[in-house]
Amino acid sequence: MELDKLYNAILNQDVEGAVKIAEACLKAGIEPLRALDHASEAIRQVGDLYGRSEIFLPQVVLSAEAIKKVADVLLKKVPRKKRGEKAKFIIGTVEGDIHDIGKSIVATMLEAQGFDVIDLGRDVAAEKFVEAVKKHKPAFVGCSALMTTTAIAQREVIDALKEAGVRDDVKVMVGGGATTELHAKEIGADEWGADAMDAVVKAKRLLASRTCLLKK
Repeated sequence: MELDKLYNAILNQDVEGAVKIAEACLKAGIEPLRALDHASEAIRQVGDLYGRSEIFLPQVVLSAEAIKKVADVLLKKVPRKKRGEKAKFIIGTVEGDIHDIGKSIVATMLEAQGFDVIDLGRDVAAEKFVEAVKKHKPAFVGCSALMTTTAIAQREVIDALKEAGVRDDVKVMVGGGATTELHAKEIGADEWGADAMDAVVKAKRLLASRTCLLKK
C-alpha cells in the first residue's frame, strides 16, 4: 500500500523515494491530508527512536528533510476554504524551537477546514503571541514545541496571556513531539493535539462549544 511505503520511506531516511511515493499517492487518488497523517506518524516514530538512542541526529535530519519535501508535494493539493469563514487561529512554534514542519501541517489543515490562520512562524517569544492576540483578536492560540527543553515555553505563553489580561479571550491549544496530554493540563492549556488531525478535530469541537456559549 502506498501509505505504508510513504511511512517506511520517511522512517528509513529515503528522501527521494518519499517524494516519489507522495506523488504516487496523489495519482492513486489518496487524499493529501490522509497521506500527511501517515507521514506525521513516521516522523513521530523517528522522534521516539532518537529518544531511545536507537538512531542518531544525522538520521533524524534526513527523515525531517524527507517529510518536508513530502509536505511540499502534498500541501499544494489541499483545497482551502475562503479565509474568514470561521474563527481566527494564531499558531507558532515557541521561543527557542526552530522546528516548524508539524506546525505548518497543522496550520494548513486548519485552513482547509475554514479557519483563518495567522502563522507566526518559529522561535516565537511569548510577547509576540500576546501582541498577535491583541492585534488579531483570535479565538485560538496554538503553541508547538518539538523539544523537551522548549516545551516549558508553552507555559510561558499562557502566563504572558494571563499577565496581559487576554487569557480568557482565547482557547489555548498545545502540541508537538515534546508534549503530552498531561503536560497540557499541567500548564493550563485548554487542549492538546496528539497530531495534526487530532488538533483540527479538537479545535472544531472547541469552536462548536464556544459558539453555543455565545448564543446563550
